[in-house]
Amino acid sequence: MTADPAAGRAQAPEDTRAARPANAPPAVKAAPRGRGPGRLALALLAPGLLALLLTYALPLVWVVRMSLNESGEGGAIRQTLSAATFGQVLGSGHYWNVIGRTVELGVLVTFFTLLVSYPVALFLARTTNRWRSLLIALAVTPLLISSVARTFGWMAILGTQGVINKTLTGAGLIDGPLQLANNFTGVVIASTEIYMPFAVLAMISGFGRLDPALEHAAASLGAPRRTVFRRIVLPLTLPGVLTAALLVFVLSLSGYVTPRLIGGGRVFVLATEIYDEAITALDWPVAAVLSMLLLAVFGVVITLYLRAQRALEARFTGPREAGS
Repeated sequence: MTADPAAGRAQAPEDTRAARPANAPPAVKAAPRGRGPGRLALALLAPGLLALLLTYALPLVWVVRMSLNESGEGGAIRQTLSAATFGQVLGSGHYWNVIGRTVELGVLVTFFTLLVSYPVALFLARTTNRWRSLLIALAVTPLLISSVARTFGWMAILGTQGVINKTLTGAGLIDGPLQLANNFTGVVIASTEIYMPFAVLAMISGFGRLDPALEHAAASLGAPRRTVFRRIVLPLTLPGVLTAALLVFVLSLSGYVTPRLIGGGRVFVLATEIYDEAITALDWPVAAVLSMLLLAVFGVVITLYLRAQRALEARFTGPREAGS
């Protein structure tokens, strides 16, 4: 009987790793932590960051630097690092009146824009039929027309020989034309219509919490329509209203075309004043200081908006548990 040749050989240690199936995909090594995804994200963000640097950060730094210079005669600029121009602007009653007029315009335009846009946005948010997309498109169609063209249209409507005055005079309701143009009232009226599409879009996007089932449930329990609106609809739509208010207020603060054309050179706001100081008077340091003050107003408004938003979130979600 012959001996098995393999009997005298040492048995190879058994492989403890699980056998891979023949059709299994090749193993992929995990990328080192903090290398691959981080570089990819940085590469994707680089174009946007570069655009922000060139179009926002560098101009802002230039405006800050210009505000620290001083004005000379004939449009000359004295290169220095001084707060004298800030003192000159903040010590002038005229510029304080301009700031107050700008804030007043923003508040009034925001109030009237929300007042006329809220019913439209609420109707569009509740609409569920096939015409909803068409109605939303019609609501934002004015954005396809330049604000300059729309402002000129309001000049024709609000003028002494415009549609409103002609209609009221022809109906015998007034003896003489109303002064609706070349004043603050005309600017508020025109700005309200111009910023309406922005408010409607912002409200529709912020009405996500509004559920018709809640209204039906309240109505089935005997709540009148006023109570349903006050206790359910209004609280659920307040986030969208706040977003629209912020958008309209910021746009109205920085608006130039409508106050210049409708105001007829008689309505002074920060945007028109900055243009006059920089282009007409060639006083770039003063224009830069006014721009910084406008940015400061924006900062205050955004801070108030964030606080109001947190208060609403706390009301909807309730106080957070300790340690959460």
